[in-house]
Amino acid sequence: MSIDPKKIGIISGSGQFPLLFIKAAREAGRKTVLIAHRNETSDAVAAAADEVCWLKLGQLGKLLKFFHSKGVGETVFVGAITKTRIFRDILPDLKGLTLWNKIDRKQDDAILRAVAGVIEKEGIKVLESTCYLQHLLFPHGIVTKKKPDKNQRLDIAFGWENARAIGAMDIGQCVVVRNRSVVAVEAIEGTDACIARGGALAKEQAVVVKVRKPGQDFRFDLPATGVKTIETLASVQGAVLAVEAGQALLFDPEAMIQAADAAGIVVVGIKENPDGSLDY
Repeated sequence: MSIDPKKIGIISGSGQFPLLFIKAAREAGRKTVLIAHRNETSDAVAAAADEVCWLKLGQLGKLLKFFHSKGVGETVFVGAITKTRIFRDILPDLKGLTLWNKIDRKQDDAILRAVAGVIEKEGIKVLESTCYLQHLLFPHGIVTKKKPDKNQRLDIAFGWENARAIGAMDIGQCVVVRNRSVVAVEAIEGTDACIARGGALAKEQAVVVKVRKPGQDFRFDLPATGVKTIETLASVQGAVLAVEAGQALLFDPEAMIQAADAAGIVVVGIKENPDGSLDY
């Protein structure tokens, strides 16, 4: 396989992350070779890339064949894949089916690490998804006008501990708490659905905590937030969004903060100190 060092492969899901990555990669002098997933990747993302191959979830052999034909030696995973599609909208080819049958635990990290492992065995290095977009990482500190009160700080610390625990089990990255009670845990349905479900129970005292999983692989599945997160929290009259600083993505930060201020929601980026205490 002849590698073209100017090219970078992009394995794309939904959302704006793929489009932002394409723009940043182009500014860095790279040509973008896109794997677009049907029912996930937008037409706008496909139109922005230099070369495109559309496929369905599970067509791993087709993905590798396309990258090899285009001389791709590096790639990234960017954008979300609706996790419930693994039950209803997957069409694996032989290579994809072979890999799927080898995966014992059909959970996020296990699946993505297995796919990345096959890609790298084919001579294509999987890079961190933030390699050109470090500025999208969630900032440290309180970013809204409103600050967390004493009770909310206790809930943030409680939620942090529990979010870390479910992350260690590769279940999810987010919990909703109220008065040191967990009212919702993110699983396959995703963060927004978790907030909607938990917020309906906790209402105006809902505190949402979203963290990286222990040992989070920066090559894929980073926690992500944006305006939609705030809109979902506001729809249930929630109170706080606490996110691990530097370990999660933040899209449209100005619009997100404006939306939070308008809804009276506290947004804070938190770091964990070596002694386990939280800093914000």
